[in-house]
Amino acid sequence: MTERNIDDRPDEGYTPGTTHAEYGAGNPRLRITNGEDRTEFAIETESVRIGSAEGNELRIAGIDPVHAEIVHDERDEYVVTLHGEGEMNSNPGADATHPGERTETLRTGSRFTAGPWEFVFARDEFADHGRPYGGRLGGEFSDQPLQPPRPDYADDAAAQSDSTDRS
Repeated sequence: MTERNIDDRPDEGYTPGTTHAEYGAGNPRLRITNGEDRTEFAIETESVRIGSAEGNELRIAGIDPVHAEIVHDERDEYVVTLHGEGEMNSNPGADATHPGERTETLRTGSRFTAGPWEFVFARDEFADHGRPYGGRLGGEFSDQPLQPPRPDYADDAAAQSDSTDRS
């Protein structure tokens, strides 16, 4: 395989890649496991309550009535808040975009637990608002090329919220 330096590409006509996609794009979902039990849950609403109570969007026996909640925010991010006991990816309060003791922005591969259940968030790479190119091209952290500014999803978020309220 020939080694290629990203600085070797011609600048003329080059358009940097971006992870910005339409609001809600990318088939956001949870992969849920408990030992041998495995399932996948599509996130299709602006808010998903996870717990044992009737009326939750994702009902699972054996955990708190509302153990966790995932909210699709105006930045087109999916944010989880744990209300019950469980583990998350980061240390409590480590998510600078959503400060809170038990809240963090979900990226593909982010995980959290509730009782014996493990939840892993997935979103197709083109729509996951993490690093450009999923971190594969352009380096990591300070070595990454800048993306165009994030689109203003406010109108899309409001329209989605209005259609959810009418349902």
